[in-house]
Amino acid sequence: MASSPCGNSNFDSGLEIKTRSVEQTLIPLVSQITTLINHKEKPKKSERTLAAIHRVGQAVSVAVGRFVAVGEAIAAENQELKDEMGQACFEARRAGDAIAQLTDVGSALPSQSDGRVTVFSDRTGMVKAARLLLSSVTKVLVLADRIVIKQIITSRNKVLVTLDHLERVSTFQEFVQIFSQFGNEMVEFAHLTGDRQNDLKDEKKKARMAAARAVLEKCTMMLLTASKTCLRHPDCESARINKDAVFHRMRCALEQVIEIVTEARSCGENKILPASIYNGIKDFKSSVECLRENLYSLSPEILGSQLEALVERTEDFTDSAYTSHEQRQAILNLCQLVRQDTQQLMHAWIEAQSLHAKEATEDMEVAILKTCQSVSDLRHELHKVAVGRASDLLKVHGEQLPLRALKAAGAEGNLEVVAEYSRTLTEQKEQLVETCRLLCHVSGTEPLEITCIHAEETFHVIGPQIISAAQTLALHPSSKIAKENLEVFCEAWESQLCDMALLLREINDVFEGRRGDKRPYLSLPRPGKHSANLKTAKAVKLDAEEQTSIAKLGLELRLLSSDVDTELEKWEEQEHDIVRQSQSLASMAYNMYLFTRGEGLLKTTLDLFHQAEVLSEEGIQLCSSIRTFSTQLVDEEKSAVMTEMEKLVAFCQQLQTGTKTPVQGKTATFQKVDSSIQTTRGILTVVLSLLPFCNKLNKKFKSERSSLGSPHDWRDRQDASTPVKEEGALNGKNSNGFGVKSLEQHMATFNLLESK
Repeated sequence: MASSPCGNSNFDSGLEIKTRSVEQTLIPLVSQITTLINHKEKPKKSERTLAAIHRVGQAVSVAVGRFVAVGEAIAAENQELKDEMGQACFEARRAGDAIAQLTDVGSALPSQSDGRVTVFSDRTGMVKAARLLLSSVTKVLVLADRIVIKQIITSRNKVLVTLDHLERVSTFQEFVQIFSQFGNEMVEFAHLTGDRQNDLKDEKKKARMAAARAVLEKCTMMLLTASKTCLRHPDCESARINKDAVFHRMRCALEQVIEIVTEARSCGENKILPASIYNGIKDFKSSVECLRENLYSLSPEILGSQLEALVERTEDFTDSAYTSHEQRQAILNLCQLVRQDTQQLMHAWIEAQSLHAKEATEDMEVAILKTCQSVSDLRHELHKVAVGRASDLLKVHGEQLPLRALKAAGAEGNLEVVAEYSRTLTEQKEQLVETCRLLCHVSGTEPLEITCIHAEETFHVIGPQIISAAQTLALHPSSKIAKENLEVFCEAWESQLCDMALLLREINDVFEGRRGDKRPYLSLPRPGKHSANLKTAKAVKLDAEEQTSIAKLGLELRLLSSDVDTELEKWEEQEHDIVRQSQSLASMAYNMYLFTRGEGLLKTTLDLFHQAEVLSEEGIQLCSSIRTFSTQLVDEEKSAVMTEMEKLVAFCQQLQTGTKTPVQGKTATFQKVDSSIQTTRGILTVVLSLLPFCNKLNKKFKSERSSLGSPHDWRDRQDASTPVKEEGALNGKNSNGFGVKSLEQHMATFNLLESK
C-alpha cells in the first residue's frame, strides 16, 4: 500500500502508484489540499485571504468535475471497469463538492472581538473530504491506467497472431503482404511500450522493458531476412534453424513485456537476479558498520557466512581461464586479507560483548575500519579486472576478423573455412558471455545488472545464429538473400558490441560516482506529441558517407557534453534546477553524438529530429530557470547573465523551428541533420559559458544571505511576510509551481485519460 506521492501519510490512497504520470497528476492536488488544511490551523483570516481560500476550493471542485467527466466517459466505453470507475467518480465528485462547500465564504462567521472572519470550524470535515478526494482520484487514475495495460496486451496479441501467420507462409507474395501488416503492428507496439517504459517508476522494470524492446527492435530485421532465406531455400536445414531461433526469441521478448506491464507472477517479476559481488560487498559492509551502533544486531556466525558467500562469488573471476595469473593472485590475496581483518573484528567484538559494552570499543572501531577498507580494496580489484577485460575484448573484436572471414568463406561456398571461423567466433562468444557475467558482478546498480544479463543473453543467442546464416550462404553461395541475411546478423553482433561499450562507460560512471543515473529520453516519437514531425518527415538512416562527413560535428558535441558534465560536478547544489536541466541537455546531446556514429538509441533521422525538439524544449526550461535565478543578482551581474541567456533562447528557438520544418529528399534531410547538430553545439557552448558564472554567483549569493541579520531580525521579517506568502500560495503563485492552473492542466489534460 503506497502513500501519496508527496510522502504524506495523512493522504494514503490505499492504492499502489506504479507510474510517474499518475504520481505527477496527484502532486498538484496534494499541494492545494495541504495548503487548505494548513490554513485551518489559523481560523482568523483577512477578507483578502478568505477570498483566496474560496477561489482555491472552487477551482479544486471545478477541476475535479472535469476530471470525473473524463473518467465517466472511460467507464462508458469499458464495460469491465464500469462499476469500479463509476463508484470512484461518484466519490471524487462528492469530495470535490464537500471541499467547495467547506471553503464557501457564505459559511464563514464574523468574530465578535475584531470583526475578522473565522472559517473552517469543521477541520475534521476538511481532512475527511481531502482523504476521500485523493483516494477516489487515485483510484480513477489507476483504473484508467488499466486501459493502457489493456492496449499493450491487445497490441501484443495482434502481433502474436500475425507472427504465427508469418511463420507458416509458403510464398513470397503472401509473406510480403503479411510482413507489411506485421511492421505496422510492431510500430504501434513500440510506441505503447516506449511510453510505458518511460512512465514506470521502478528502475528494474524499466531496465527489463528496455532489454525486451531492444530484442524486438533488432529481431524485426532478422525475422525479415531469415524468413526470406527460408522461403528461397525451403530444404535448407541451417536456414530453418536460423529462422526458428528468431521467432522463438521474439515470442520470449513479447512475453517479457507482458510480464512487466501486468506484473505476472509466473517467472517475470519474481525472477531473482544472480547474486552479484557488488551487492554481497554492500551487504557485508552494512553489517560490519551496524556493529558501531548495536553490538547485538547479528551474530558472528551470520557475519562469517556473509563473508564466505562473498568470497565464493569471486570464484567466477579466479576460476576463469581468461584471468591472468597476476590478477588471480591479487584477488586471492585480498580475499585472505578480508578474512584476516574480519577475524580480528570478531575477536574484538566477542570481547566487547563479554564486557557488556553498549557500543563499539576502540579496538572494534579500528577493526571495523580495516575490514571495510580491505573489502573496498577487493571491490576495486574486481572492478579493474572486469572492466579491463571488457575493454581489451572490445578492442580485439572491433576489427571483426571472424565475421569478415565468415562472410568471405560463405560467399565462396567453402564449408571447411566456415567451420574453422565458426569455432573462432564461438570462442569469442564464450569470452564475451563470461565478461558480461563479470561486469554484472561489479555493475553497481540493479538496472545495470539487468543490462549486463541482456548483453550476455544476446551474445549467447546471436553467435550460433551467425554461424547458421554463414552455413546457409556456404551451401548457396550465389544466393543474394542468404548473403543479406548473414549481413544482418553480423550487424546485430556489431551493434551489441557498441551497446557493450556504452554499458562499460555507465558502469565506470557509477563506480567513480559520476552520472550513474541519466534521465532517459525515448527515441521513438510519442503518439500525439511532436505530431508535425510524424506527418511530414520520413524516417531514414544516414549512409556511410554522410556519417563520415558529420562525424567531426558529433565529436564536438561529445566533448562539449563532457565539459558540461565536468562543470556541473563543481556545483554544491546538485538538485538545483539549472544543474538538473543542464544535465538533461548534456545527456541528449550525447545521444545525438552517438547518432553520428551510427550507435545508440537514435536510429533514424526522425529519431534525431525528435530528440532535438525535446532538447530545445528543455533548453527553454533552462532559460526560465536562469531568468528566475537572475532576479537575485545586482544589475551588472544580471545584465551579463541575461545577455548569454538571450543567446541561448535564440539557439533554442532556431532548433525548434528547424526540427519542425518539413524537408523532402536525401540532400535536404542531411542538411537538416547538419543544421540540428550545429545548433545543438551552439546551445551547449552557451550553457558551458553560463554554468561557471552562475555557480560563482550562486555561491556568492548564499554566502551573503547566510551573513545577513540576526536570528531575531529574520524572525521579524518572516512574521511580517507571512500573510503575503499565504495569499500568494493560495492564488497559485507558490514557488513550487503547483498552482490551481497547474492542477487543472494536469487533471483535465492527463493523457492516459484523454487517450482512452
